[in-house]
Amino acid sequence: MKPVLEVRHLEKRYGRVSAVDDVTFEVRERQVVGFLGPNGAGKTTTLRMLAGYLAPTRGHVRVMGVDLEDDPRGAKRAIGYMPEGVPLYPEMRVEEYLRFRAELKGVAKKSVAAFVEEALALVKAADVKERLVGELSKGTRQRVGLADALVARPPILILDEPTAGLDPNQIREMRALVRSLGKERAVLVSTHILSEVEATCDRVVVIGKGKLLAEGPTASIRAKASPEAVEVLARGPSSLAENLRAVAGVARIEINAAGEGLVALRCVLREGAEAGLVAEELAARVQSAGAQLRELRATGGGLEEVFGQLTDAVDARASRDV
Repeated sequence: MKPVLEVRHLEKRYGRVSAVDDVTFEVRERQVVGFLGPNGAGKTTTLRMLAGYLAPTRGHVRVMGVDLEDDPRGAKRAIGYMPEGVPLYPEMRVEEYLRFRAELKGVAKKSVAAFVEEALALVKAADVKERLVGELSKGTRQRVGLADALVARPPILILDEPTAGLDPNQIREMRALVRSLGKERAVLVSTHILSEVEATCDRVVVIGKGKLLAEGPTASIRAKASPEAVEVLARGPSSLAENLRAVAGVARIEINAAGEGLVALRCVLREGAEAGLVAEELAARVQSAGAQLRELRATGGGLEEVFGQLTDAVDARASRDV
């Protein structure tokens, strides 16, 4: 798959403050890339530069091989941008609004109706096309905002926090939509929700304090975490570890000092083992051994740990530089 969005040494400064600092990555066709970072990391500033709404201080953005600076109109035609606060007109009906947006984006008048119908079908919102935008729920307004991004049939989608403010059911629906859309086009989706990235994205770009912290396939970034494990704290004999080694799914057990008659064990899981099931069996074995279980928790093995390590490190560097 060839890159359709290339970001090279992108920087945005406001006076002496660097909001985005030397960020480089790319998005390939039919790929969903998560743009991950804590609040204030520079995600929205970066996306606004990629969409052509904000000029970079330095660096280049190439869209479908076209330099955004050399041909902004040509590059922008290839991008469907959905900002975090979708700017809808509450007094317009959904279909009316999307027709208006399609015409603004240069869709030929004879094709507008078909393009609007297609966009509504893609986001599963055809049933609300006659309703006023102002009457829609938050989740449905997000769908209409996504239809707006799709209405000119762009090969690239840039979505800024598309699940912000949605309830759990609406979040699941939006994730499914993003995965489906990524089968036919490139999608760059900004978020600070780690589970969203793991459930949706092929690749991950992590930024913090405006700097690129990590970039690569989701599985490779996740693999940087320590092995998934279940930690056990119990009051009982030191021989408890021998009883727990027989649990299916446990690769090895690390014994840590606890004191005061307590035994602290870190049960590292075998690849593919389900932490919840292993934890249940460990708890049962602790009780059957006559020990008193004090604490049981799963750790490691996911993006959350890697994300925490990366952002903690950049925060520490920033504190030293102050």
